Amino acid sequence: MRPLIFVLMLALLGGCAWFGGGDDNARKEAEDRTRDFTEKDFYDSIQAELTARNWTKAIENLEALEARFPFGTYAEQAQLELVYAYHESLNFEAAIAAADRFIRLHPRHPSVDYAHYVKGMALLNSGRGLFEQYLPRDDSTRDPGAARQAFNSFSELLNSHPDSSYAPDARQHMVHLRNLLARQEIHAANYYFERGAYLAATNRGRYVMENYQQTPAMADALAVMAQGYHMLGLPELAANAEHTLKLNFPNHSGLDSQGNFRYQDDMLDEDSWWHKLTLGRFTPEKPPYFDSRPEFQEDGEQAAPNLDAEPAKKRSWLNWLTFGLLG
Repeated sequence: MRPLIFVLMLALLGGCAWFGGGDDNARKEAEDRTRDFTEKDFYDSIQAELTARNWTKAIENLEALEARFPFGTYAEQAQLELVYAYHESLNFEAAIAAADRFIRLHPRHPSVDYAHYVKGMALLNSGRGLFEQYLPRDDSTRDPGAARQAFNSFSELLNSHPDSSYAPDARQHMVHLRNLLARQEIHAANYYFERGAYLAATNRGRYVMENYQQTPAMADALAVMAQGYHMLGLPELAANAEHTLKLNFPNHSGLDSQGNFRYQDDMLDEDSWWHKLTLGRFTPEKPPYFDSRPEFQEDGEQAAPNLDAEPAKKRSWLNWLTFGLLG
């Protein structure tokens, strides 16, 4: 057994050495190729690589340019273009770090607004895989941390550079992120209903009402509060939430044809196929669940359907075909 373990360890070490050697060879090759480069040679080569979308080579040369000419004519521009190259290569963590570094070193640079913008975009896309960038997804079920950081980055951009050319797009993304954060609170409320934590669920709905007014999630927040207060035995508070829901969102699915809230007291789902299949011997639970997005998208009078959407971007057929790698 020990000889086998020894052989496996040697194989693993050899594999690590092989991968590391590849990196060392590539680095040495790059150093040899650019050994006699002037600062202008570097910059011209970088511009050609960026134009050709050769992000790997561009990043290598940008890093080499900064290392070899840290106080040169193109040093600041190279740092800024490194932020761009990292983002376009989908290395969002590196893009965020590079943007933070540029903002810290050059807070008064004429293009620092661009660093704020790319940082926000990188945070907006962080945590997504290659295919997740182009496939349908529900971002409201994701961890809200990156969304909050992206919102703050766009907010910093607007506060420090309100007239920036990136400001209009940043505002659109902030609207989307605000709606996203509100919807995430509703997802959390549904989770707490499922766990029987009615006070926690109610507090999530109240948080949306207090912090995310005029978002599409407001309707579900009021429904969460009505149901939550009802289950906590607080009829007056439940009635207040019901009245506000009826007044502002009369066509919400939580209201019946007379405008009364459909309070759910029975947690058993007698309409489920499990109940029918077992002749009533097994009946799964059906906790309260609120998600009125589909009906709001169909009814323009209840909420503006475009508020939950990111700013639209035109994409060519080649972009679609190659999952965004080309075009």
